[in-house]
Amino acid sequence: MGLSAALPILYGNRESGHSYKVRQTLVLLGMTHEYRYVDLLPPRAERRADFVAVSPYGEVPVFIDEGGVLAQSNAILLHLVRKSGRLGGGADLERTTQWLFWEANRIGFSLANLRFALRFAKEDPGVVAMLRRRTEADLDRLAQEFDCRPYLLGEAPSVADISCAGYLFFADQAEIDLGRWSSVGAWLDRLAATPGWSHPYELMDARQATAL
Repeated sequence: MGLSAALPILYGNRESGHSYKVRQTLVLLGMTHEYRYVDLLPPRAERRADFVAVSPYGEVPVFIDEGGVLAQSNAILLHLVRKSGRLGGGADLERTTQWLFWEANRIGFSLANLRFALRFAKEDPGVVAMLRRRTEADLDRLAQEFDCRPYLLGEAPSVADISCAGYLFFADQAEIDLGRWSSVGAWLDRLAATPGWSHPYELMDARQATAL
C-alpha cells in the first residue's frame, strides 16, 4: 500500500467484464482516472512491466489510488462506493455487499466461464452444459428481482447492478438468448440508457487507454 499517483490508475482489458464494471463505475461516479490497457495474451509474468510490478495476482483489474493497490473487481467497487458514498455506498452498503458476493459466486462465475469456454477454450461439452445450467439458474434468480423492482436496490442503479450486469453485456458470446428473461433484458436496457453508460468494447478498447 502507500503507492500514490497523479491520477488513480485502472489496469484492464476489453475482454474482461470484471475490468469493465470497475471502469463503468468510475465513469458514472465522475472519477477522473487513467486507464492502462493490459494485453492478456502473453503469460502473466510477461505482461507490461508496470502492471506486473503492482498486480498481486497477475490479473485484471487492478486499481491504484492514494490508498494503495487493490485487485479483485468487487473489492474495488466496495472501495469506490465507500469513498464516494454513492451508487450503494450509503445506507444500502450491506445490501450492496451481499449482491457483490452473490455475483462473485454466481453470474460472475457462471456466465464468465461459459463465455470463456465457448469463445476461447473450446471446453469439454459436459463442462459447457454445466456452466449453461448454472448461468440459466442465475438468470432465473435475477428475473425474480426485476419482476418486482427496476434495480437490485430499488429505484436507482447501484454498483450491485453494475457488477451483476457486467458479463451480461457479453451474453451473446456465451450463446445466451436473454429473450427468455424479459425482465432481465429490460433491466439491461435501463442500465444502458443511464447517462455515461457505454458498451464494454467502447469503454475498454485499447484506444480508450487515457485519462477520463
